[in-house]
Amino acid sequence: MDQWKFDKRIFSLRSFLGAVGEMVRCHREVREAVKAGRVDKAFAERIMLAVTRVNGCRYCTYAHSRAALREGVSQEELNRLMAGDFKAVPQDQVVALHFAQHYAETEGRTDPEARRTLVETYGEDKARDILTYIRLITVGNLYGNTFDALLSRFAGRPAPGSNPFSEVAVVLLGAAGSVLALAVVPLVKLAGALRSWCRDPRRGA
Repeated sequence: MDQWKFDKRIFSLRSFLGAVGEMVRCHREVREAVKAGRVDKAFAERIMLAVTRVNGCRYCTYAHSRAALREGVSQEELNRLMAGDFKAVPQDQVVALHFAQHYAETEGRTDPEARRTLVETYGEDKARDILTYIRLITVGNLYGNTFDALLSRFAGRPAPGSNPFSEVAVVLLGAAGSVLALAVVPLVKLAGALRSWCRDPRRGA
């Protein structure tokens, strides 16, 4: 008898809506983390892979492994990182990676001492950026896992404690949100450019 069960963390509809709401509330922190560059791209990829290794999202593993290699992470380091071995990563990033792993393992219920160590090591601003990347990839991981849970259900192996309505709703809402973002972001940029143009004192000179 086949005993295989789907055992990855996934979203319920309620937790998905909560995560999206949190991302909307923290949109300025997300934008600041990317814009400020306190966490460089290779560091960000290492953080996201440390979380992804715990949550087991195959889509995020593929995408961020490729991204990490593009940012200069060696294949050897990548292999070790995905095995939970941080010995090959830059030493000044180890505390962040251990925290990222701890965050994923505790499902965000981190130990206060771990958070204090993160802030003491990197300072308030950089620690906030690190946490922002952790939260972003967690949403991506759980969304990918929810999609896989739906596929697993079709194969006759439903995720324990989940239901088809919740899985379909999360997948469809996530896809719709992605399409909307692709449409809205260029419009927001265009609106900003137009505002700048209209305010330019040299216009019409």
